[in-house]
Amino acid sequence: MSDKTKKTDDEWREELTDEQFYVTRQKGTERPFTGKYYDNKEKGSYKCICCGEELFTSHAKFDSGCGWPSFYEPSESAEISEELDTSFGMTRVEVTCSKCGAHLGHVFPDGPAPTGLRYCINSASLDFDKDDGDKG
Repeated sequence: MSDKTKKTDDEWREELTDEQFYVTRQKGTERPFTGKYYDNKEKGSYKCICCGEELFTSHAKFDSGCGWPSFYEPSESAEISEELDTSFGMTRVEVTCSKCGAHLGHVFPDGPAPTGLRYCINSASLDFDKDDGDKG
């Protein structure tokens, strides 16, 4: 893994929109069906909005109907951390970027084959690089 990205909250606030800061640095959640990538069908890669680390590809994206971008697996090169989250009286698994600690969303065991996982990710935590070719 490459070096960890460490910045102060003030530095993050200068680089991110209010919503991006809320989601990635304060573990917030955007409202369902409002994020710019939940219905994106273009081929490409999804990167961490904070540090640019590739996290997911369009190849693993699927429509889960939940209102957030959903993926059945991270990118092969992704450095993603998972941690038990018991906030709001629920038991979930939080997903964060290992490089910068950005909150991305949660992973659930109700996804499609081949993994059976559903990475439910906030659009505000992602940036998208469209493929120029047929890969993805």
